[in-house]
Amino acid sequence: MSIKRIDVGARMSGAVIHGNTVYLAGQVGEGESVTDQCKSALAEVDRLLAAAGSSKSKILQTLIYLSDISYFAEMNAAWEAWVDPANTPARATSEAKLAAPKYKVEFIVTAAID
Repeated sequence: MSIKRIDVGARMSGAVIHGNTVYLAGQVGEGESVTDQCKSALAEVDRLLAAAGSSKSKILQTLIYLSDISYFAEMNAAWEAWVDPANTPARATSEAKLAAPKYKVEFIVTAAID
């Protein structure tokens, strides 16, 4: 099976397609609030999924990291406004130290491609 990489960089690719599955690198967003960062990061998830020939309705699994678990409710509100309610993926959320102090949330997505 072939492997296709999207937004290839020196350290990582934004997404990697193998077979009928696309794996996204961790997506963080811009903004001061958790809500703003979620909206920004999820817009990038949409962009990468589209570039791979997929969409949020085909997400299989999402791992969400919060820099502080107290952001859980705010993140959930942004997530629920974005996610396809008819096709919610398997999901896990945990607290983790993120790559830079300004980041409050990170999404790691795996999706199917038709």
